[in-house]
Amino acid sequence: MQAVRAARNRAVVALMSACLFWGLSFCLTKALSQSIELASPGISSWFVAAYLVGSRFLVAAIVLVAVGRIRPNRSELFQGALLGVVTGVGMLFQTDALTYTSASTGAFLTQGYVFMLPVVTTIVTRRLPSIRVVACALLVLVGLGILAKFDPFAVTMGRGETETLLAAACFTVQILALGARRFSENRAREVTVVMFVTMCAVMAPITALTARSAREYVTPLVVPWALVYLAAIVVFPTLGSFLLMNRFQRLVTPSDAGVIYATEPVFAGAFALFVPATLSRLSEIPYPNEVFTERTLVGGVLVLAANVLLALAEKAPSELPEGVVPE
Repeated sequence: MQAVRAARNRAVVALMSACLFWGLSFCLTKALSQSIELASPGISSWFVAAYLVGSRFLVAAIVLVAVGRIRPNRSELFQGALLGVVTGVGMLFQTDALTYTSASTGAFLTQGYVFMLPVVTTIVTRRLPSIRVVACALLVLVGLGILAKFDPFAVTMGRGETETLLAAACFTVQILALGARRFSENRAREVTVVMFVTMCAVMAPITALTARSAREYVTPLVVPWALVYLAAIVVFPTLGSFLLMNRFQRLVTPSDAGVIYATEPVFAGAFALFVPATLSRLSEIPYPNEVFTERTLVGGVLVLAANVLLALAEKAPSELPEGVVPE
C-alpha cells in the first residue's frame, strides 16, 4: 500500500506539472492568434485554430521520432489514434474559443470534465463516487467559480463558451481512454507519437477547407515572435505535458485526474497576471495583463486545497485505478 501511495503522489506532482505547462499555453496561443488576425484581417478563426494545433503536434511528433525508433503495437496504435481524434477535436474547439472568450474563462470552462467524469464513471460502474471525490469536486467547483466570477443567474453562452464546453466533453473521453484497463501495458512514447500524428491528420483537412489562399499557410510563421512562441508551445505544453499525462495518468483514477487537471486554470490565471503585457510589447498587440484580486487568491487556494486533499487521502484497494501495479 505504501508503494501504491508513493506512485500516486509522484503521479499527482507529474500531472500538476503538465497543468503548469498547459496554463502557459493559453497566453502564448491567444497572443499568437491575435498577431495572426492582425497580420491577415478576415482570416478564418477555424483556420488559425487548426493550423496552430496541427503545426505544434507535427513538430512534436517529428522530435519524438528523431529521438529514437518508434514501433507501436496494435494496442498502442488504437489508443493513440483514439486519443488523437478526441484530443484534436477538443483542442480545435478550445483554440477557436479563445478568439471569442478570455483566456481565464476558457481555462475555467474547459474543466467541465471535473464533473463529467464522476457522472460517467458512476453510470458505467453503477457505483456512487466516494466522499473524497465528491469533496474534492465541490472544492474545485467553488474555487473555479470564484476565479471566473461565475454567476449562475446571469449565464450567457456565446460561441466561445459553447465551444469550450464541447472541448471539455472531448477531454472527458480522453481521460477515460487513458485510464482504461485494456491499455495499461501500453508505452507512453509510442502512444504519444501516434496521438500526435493523428491530431495532425485531423487538422489537415480543416486548414485546407478554411484557407483563403496558399499565402495564409505562411502568415502564422512570419508574424513577430511566432517561431519563438511555437517553439515554447511545442517544448512545454505539447511534448512536456502530454508525455507526462500519457505516462502518469494511469496511476490515478479518472475522477482523481479530473481534480488534478483543475489546477490548469489556476496556473493559466497566474500567468495571465504578468505574461500578456510582455507578449503585447513583443508582438505589438493589445493584450493587457489580468488584475490580481481576492478572487484570484481564494479561488486558487480552494482548487489547490482539493489537490492536497487528494494527495493526502489514503487510497482503499477498491479505489485504485484498474491495471495499476505498485512500483
